Formats: sequence, C-alpha cells, structure tokens
Amino acid sequence: MTSSLPAVPRRALLVIDVQNDFMPGGALAVPGGDLILPAVNALLRQDFDVRIASRDWHPENHVSFVPQGGDWPVHCVAGTQGADFSPRLDQSRLSHIVHKGLDPACDSYSAFFDNDQRHSTGLDALLRGLGVESVTICGLALDFCVAATARDARKLGFDTVIKRAACRGIAADDTICLSDLAALGIKIDAT
Repeated sequence: MTSSLPAVPRRALLVIDVQNDFMPGGALAVPGGDLILPAVNALLRQDFDVRIASRDWHPENHVSFVPQGGDWPVHCVAGTQGADFSPRLDQSRLSHIVHKGLDPACDSYSAFFDNDQRHSTGLDALLRGLGVESVTICGLALDFCVAATARDARKLGFDTVIKRAACRGIAADDTICLSDLAALGIKIDAT
C-alpha cells in the first residue's frame, strides 16, 4: 500500500520594478535603489518554483506624469532605456515578465491590478495556473509598488512575504508602512 504525501505548495518570487528609471540618476530614482541588487540577485538564485518580474511600461501620455497633471516625472515609458531592467539584475533567472501601468488613464502600483482595481495585469491567473500558493516579494519602491503588490497578493489569498533587505522605499522611514502590511497578515522578513 502506498501513501501519498501532501503536495508541497509552489513558491514564487516577485521582483517588482527593478528598472533604470528607479535607480540613482533615473527619472524617478528611489534613494539607494541600486543597493538592493545583490540581495535581489541572491533571491533569484534561491529555490523558488517561479521567478517573475514586473515593470512599469507606461505610454508617453500617462496620467501619472506631471505634463498630464499627475504627481510623477515622466518615467518608465514603454520601450525606452529608463523602462529597461537594471543591467545589474540577473534577468537570466526570470521565468516571466508582467507589464503594468499600460492604461494611459490609470496608474498601476500593484503588479496584480491597476489602481482602480478593475483591470488585471494577468499575474493572478499566471500564478494560479502555475499552482503557486506563496509569494515572496522584493524590489522598488517598498512604500508604493511593493506594498500595493503585497496587499493584493494577500487579498487574493496568497501567503505573502516581503524580503525587507531586498527592498527600498521612497520615504526615509518605512515603519508605518511595514506595520500596516504586517497587520494584514503579510510576513516581513528582515533578511
């Protein structure tokens, strides 16, 4: 008689917006954004079943840009060098790329949905199709796109971990942001 072992939950690494425009010298630089690259690349070498990167992929006339009345400088325009991943990111280990912020009329912080929560990027369906139950998140910026992605992942039922050492935020103090995320059941891993 054989016994069947329970299936091991599949784990995904989500690398959020490690793009040139968010690096020092970029159009919307995250302070110390480049300092996370060794930690992100180390995560990419770990034993995840799936490694997915998101990237902003905005049209030139995106609503979030200052010339259109938005809050942000023009950044991560689709097909430009600023929208490319940092050349120091080990892209060879990525299995999938998800584009976000494509709708000129709505921004998209989360790698799952536009900010209006009506338009999906397809990430949820991709993860479910691959049998993923747990996501570990790293990248830029902790207090915007990483946090929004983590909130949506948790809301969608994924076990969610943020790797703090592989993230940087725009705000100098991330204590409140991390406390709010932890209160939602998101694990904050300091390593």
